[in-house]
Amino acid sequence: MNAETNKKLKVSPPLGAGSLVIINYGAGNIQSIKFALKRLGVEAILSNDEAEIRQADKVIFPGVGEASSAMQKLKTSGLDQVIPTLKQPVLGICLGMQLLCNSSEEGNTKSLGIFDVEVKRFSNEVKVPQIGWNQISNLKSGLFEGISENQFMYLVHSYYAPLCKETIATSEYGIQYSSAIQKDNFYGVQFHPEKSSTAGAQILKNFLNL
Repeated sequence: MNAETNKKLKVSPPLGAGSLVIINYGAGNIQSIKFALKRLGVEAILSNDEAEIRQADKVIFPGVGEASSAMQKLKTSGLDQVIPTLKQPVLGICLGMQLLCNSSEEGNTKSLGIFDVEVKRFSNEVKVPQIGWNQISNLKSGLFEGISENQFMYLVHSYYAPLCKETIATSEYGIQYSSAIQKDNFYGVQFHPEKSSTAGAQILKNFLNL
């Protein structure tokens, strides 16, 4: 990313220290998210402390790995009770988005229940996991300000959220599925904005500016 592009993506004014928390529960690729935010001029706090999370202006809920073990980590820390009650904008990324749903077929997992949708596994008719770049379409949220229809984003996943009333972006991989969802102050993206070049950085910027 060149200096001119980076300048365009800076959050103005920048969020203050402590305004953004990345939930650190041992199931997320948090360093790459933190570095992506730093390129936007934002220093994020990594935390699993309830008070610190509740006081944040924005919260990012990442996730990489297996759903049932990730939910167990949330339960062990009590965060399974905290996250659904948050009032500030929350962005779930990848597994974090899936855990915001009712349940997942992965490990027959009961999840946080914010989105009324059941996460399913891709069929064996496609290569699983889906790894690489895919397009997002039917964009319906301010989260995608400045993002073109059919923009490519980077994804790594074997499970997906079906289309539902909260769908704000779709992708296709054998079937159409929700690549982003939104309900009230909760947002979820299946793709990795922190790995999706300039367009991903724009989505992070849009979230910070909500």
